[in-house]
Parts: sequence; structure tokens; C-alpha cells
Amino acid sequence: MTQSAERGFFAWVTRLVREHRRELVATAKAEGLLAEDALDAVQEALTTFLDLPHSRRLADEHADSLRLMTALVRNHARNRRRRHDRSRPHVSEPEVLDAIPDDQQDVDSLLSEAEAHVMAFGCVQRLGEVQRRVVTLRLLQDQPGEQVAALLGTTPGNVAVLLHRAKRELRECMTD
Repeated sequence: MTQSAERGFFAWVTRLVREHRRELVATAKAEGLLAEDALDAVQEALTTFLDLPHSRRLADEHADSLRLMTALVRNHARNRRRRHDRSRPHVSEPEVLDAIPDDQQDVDSLLSEAEAHVMAFGCVQRLGEVQRRVVTLRLLQDQPGEQVAALLGTTPGNVAVLLHRAKRELRECMTD
């Protein structure tokens, strides 16, 4: 498959999810999940969808792909609800669903945070290996500069310089 066909396929998947995310999340919520769990169920369903061998052929069949995504979301939501650590009874009546407190963030803000997280992860992956390690150890794992320097076999001053440069590159990448 050519690179442009790959881009077209992924653009199609992105379009499918963006156009129908409310519908897909509503399907998961109708299975008794709260907003964050519903978003996770949609994400799991999308991963399952992309793993299917015939998913690329469905790019031309918008209605079929939406039906398949809806079924996958419903199944992932049911499986998620049935897990022992999240066990909840099935509720689909509107008055019962309205009575469930939903003090968590709404789906759109969760999606925005997830998109920013994916973008930041991609930007970190673009860094050089040493800068990526410094960012991972200092910013993500909160290790002190001296410990990072010892792990990387360099000086704390060099770690500070690498971190400063990495932050600048990350800012540039995130604004592009």
C-alpha cells in the first residue's frame, strides 16, 4: 500500500471518529459507562477496528464501518462494565441514566486532552535519543538532575542544558 493510500486511510479513520464520536460515546454511555470509561471504550473499539484485516476495505463503505464501530463500542463497553473493578448494572432507561452523577469531565475535554497527549508523545519521539532520555527521566519520572546525570554518565549541568534544549524543541513541535 502506498504512503498516500495510508494517509488517506488514517484520514478516513480520523474523520469517522471525529464525525461520530458523540454517537459512539453515547452508545457506550447507554451501556452504563460514565464519560471517561465511555471514551476508553471508544478508543479500545477503534484499536480493535484498526486490527481487523478488512478495516482498510471498509474505508469506502462509510455506513458499514460506522455500524461495525458501533457494535465494537457496544461490546467493549459491556466488557468494561462487567469487569470486577468497575462492575455496574446495565442501565439504559433515560431517567436512570440522568440520575447517575457524572461529575467527571465531559467527553470533548477528555478527547482534547487525549489528542494533546498523543501530540506530545509524538514530539518526544522526534527528539534525539539522549534528549528523549533526559525528558523521560527528569520530566516524566521526576528524577533529580544529579541522578539523571549519573544514569547517563554526564554532568548535572549538561543534563540541564539538554533539558532546556529539549523543552524548546517540544514547544516548537507542539505549536506547529
